[in-house]
Amino acid sequence: MTTTTSHPPEAEATRLVDYLTGELAREGVTHVFGVGGANIEDLYDAVHRGGAVRAVVAKHEFAAVTMADGYARTTRRLGVVAATSGGGAMNLLPGLAEAHASRVPVLALVGQPPTGEEGLGAFQDSSGKGGSFDARDLFGPVSRFCARVEDADALPELLDQALAAARSHPRGPAVLLLPKDVQQAQLPIPGRRPAPAGNAAVASVARLDPAALTSVARTLRRSSRVLVIAGEDVAAADARAELAELARRLGAWVAVTPDAKDVFDNRDPRFAGVAGVMGHSNVEDCLRRADVCVLAGTRFPLVARGGLDQALAGTEVVCLGPEPAFVEGTALGGDLREVLRTVADRLPPLSRACPRHAAPLPPLTPSPAPRNPARTVPYPQALAAVAAALPQDAHVFVDAGNAGAGAIHHLPAPRHGRFVVALGMGGMGYTFGAGIGAALATERRTYVLAGDGAFFMHGMEVHTAVEHAAPVTFVIFNNNAHAMCALREKFLQGGIRDDDLFARTDIAAAMAAAFPSLKVCDAADATQLRKALLEGNESAGPAFVALECDPYEIPPFRPFRSFAEAAAAPGTGDGADRSETENKESPHHEQDIVRIG
Repeated sequence: MTTTTSHPPEAEATRLVDYLTGELAREGVTHVFGVGGANIEDLYDAVHRGGAVRAVVAKHEFAAVTMADGYARTTRRLGVVAATSGGGAMNLLPGLAEAHASRVPVLALVGQPPTGEEGLGAFQDSSGKGGSFDARDLFGPVSRFCARVEDADALPELLDQALAAARSHPRGPAVLLLPKDVQQAQLPIPGRRPAPAGNAAVASVARLDPAALTSVARTLRRSSRVLVIAGEDVAAADARAELAELARRLGAWVAVTPDAKDVFDNRDPRFAGVAGVMGHSNVEDCLRRADVCVLAGTRFPLVARGGLDQALAGTEVVCLGPEPAFVEGTALGGDLREVLRTVADRLPPLSRACPRHAAPLPPLTPSPAPRNPARTVPYPQALAAVAAALPQDAHVFVDAGNAGAGAIHHLPAPRHGRFVVALGMGGMGYTFGAGIGAALATERRTYVLAGDGAFFMHGMEVHTAVEHAAPVTFVIFNNNAHAMCALREKFLQGGIRDDDLFARTDIAAAMAAAFPSLKVCDAADATQLRKALLEGNESAGPAFVALECDPYEIPPFRPFRSFAEAAAAPGTGDGADRSETENKESPHHEQDIVRIG
């Protein structure tokens, strides 16, 4: 059985995969990320022959999805990933789940065995026939659209549907399952599809509700103290200018959710800090003083509102954006950029002064020299060194764990680059692929900040960065542990086990040995870290810096606040019980406590 459709011989035709890659190029796609295999090799052949789109082969399909994710977040274009059937397809799921939860437009092209072998014991069969599972049941929950292309003629319409679904609100992944024989089939060249309208999202959001608009404008005009909490959709909608104008007219304080640190200038006097479990106490202070809280481009999930529910309960709330918030308030739905612009137009045009506030804690400065050459580098000192070296047009990708919490709290976002934290699923190792995808897409220096736990999961994508000379600086905070887990075990479970503490590893030496062309530094202190980062900025390709951190340094993470305060109290902080949970190969040294802002 074959799905190749018979057409009149005079009809101009092309392979389905050639048509598909041509359409991707017309949509503005410049890169396809993935891992090859027999059931997707025809697509890669078409990409190579077409020349308009560049194929980037990753080491793992999860990383390939995150490359497409990072590409999409930094360009506001569609990210594309291509993988083969079987295990390759299965490895896409965690990355697609992140894109689904974080509303990132990604198209996944997934190879399948030939249709004639479905249900007959084909290798890696996921057709749902003959006792196999159906890939559509697997990808459906983590996608906005999922379809099997049963016949070549069906592709143009299915592709249109997939692209529309990925770009419509709520944005997210679309999946096309492509049997091998369908990829090879001849497809009559259809009439030209309408050219895509730049990077604009599909206009699937309802027009603004006049009554809701009037209510919101009336509420804001009568409010003298306003706190705006802005979320990731401000970046996705390219609405930073509209947010800043609304804040100017309101005289508002502006806070950001942990995954949206780059949507408002962190150095602006109005900036109140980061909201939620990794944020600054000044946000809570401003919320308690505010007449109204405006949620702009965020549904305000728990990680963003942790610790704020009590203050929020006593404050009027206005919710602006395409999706309903998780908290009650007056909602004005619609395209966020249009919503912000329209609301601002209903306010007096004059700039209002921002009420005084404490502002986030100022970042620390790097120590000029280590106090003890053998000691680890505290996160605030290390992040101050990163801030001192970070180009203002660079992108920053922050991974999960203690390093991520510290970066969200302490590191100012670059003025003209993205500051991305994948909080949809919070998967460790996300940043390695995402940073590479962003760097290749934008050709701008990109910083990946990750712990050793994330590195050991997906850090071998450094190989991809080296192969493609991607301008990525990898900064690995090595505490030889899954430190956030270790802290939970110590403080919440009595410290009776040390499963998440590991023997010391020399990651920098390993990378230097594996990749002779890679610029590698093992930074012993903040000064060396800053110097290595500055040198990496001047290079054309990737750079790699590792530094040693204390697994028991308490990060700025709200669930640990009481433990940090107790440890900082007189006569505590480095008690005798420390020796029982000491890192297995690290010397005993005093602990630096990172206070919650």
